[in-house]
Amino acid sequence: MMDTQAQTGLPFMKMHGAGNDFVVIDSRGRGPVMTAGLAQALGDRNRGVGFDQLAEITSSTDADFALTFWNSDGSQAGACGNATRCVSDYVMQDLGLDQVSLVTARGGLRAERAADGRIWVNMGLPQLTWQSIPLAREVDHLHLPLPGDPVAIGMGNPHCVHFVPDAEALDLATLGQQIEHDPLFPQRTNVEFASLLSPCRMRMRVWERGTGITLACGSGACATAVAAHLRGMIGPRVALEVDGGVLEVDWREDGVWLTGPVARVFDGILTPDYLAAHR
Repeated sequence: MMDTQAQTGLPFMKMHGAGNDFVVIDSRGRGPVMTAGLAQALGDRNRGVGFDQLAEITSSTDADFALTFWNSDGSQAGACGNATRCVSDYVMQDLGLDQVSLVTARGGLRAERAADGRIWVNMGLPQLTWQSIPLAREVDHLHLPLPGDPVAIGMGNPHCVHFVPDAEALDLATLGQQIEHDPLFPQRTNVEFASLLSPCRMRMRVWERGTGITLACGSGACATAVAAHLRGMIGPRVALEVDGGVLEVDWREDGVWLTGPVARVFDGILTPDYLAAHR
């Protein structure tokens, strides 16, 4: 498929959810075109398009569509909540539906449009065993043997959640990179720092594995909400103030639901020459 696209160009969309920005490629009906090399090239904000994650939509026999996620370093991500919300909004409009089913590496998920127009996505049940998160060895995931007494939560990708007095007063770039590569996380990890503002509101900042500091992270918001609830800090529903806006999480019996703003910013076409250079 890449040869054909290299001759005709490849359409894409730029979207964001609370500043968490994505390149989205709709490959339904033709098969996937993305490679690690092309994802890494597109992720370069100077020589490509730039994104926190790339989402490729493909056809599915088991759901309305399937999604594959790529980080800007060319690695794959198992889950991406804000991209899932953005793409679900796009597919709902395309299909004329108010709810859709989708398949990711996380498994089958569901998204729906609420009466106020916001898109909610069920990110599935959290992964709460050391094997499923995953961790390198058996430890108490609610009290990791790391500085700051963080919590490990799996949401289709691993998260290391720290609760701190002031999420603003720390060197996120340095700490995030160090913790991402800690040997306790065999697949690396996303890193969150969160402060409690009230029983139903938190401030969260995030370092995403394979990308770095981002303005928001949907799966990170879910992991932070789950970790805070398990620690007895909040109830099952919470609003999280992230650098790019506000996300809401509701941990229900059927999974962890996420909502927040979505935006389709612009559409473009990757040129044949660019595609040929980054096969």
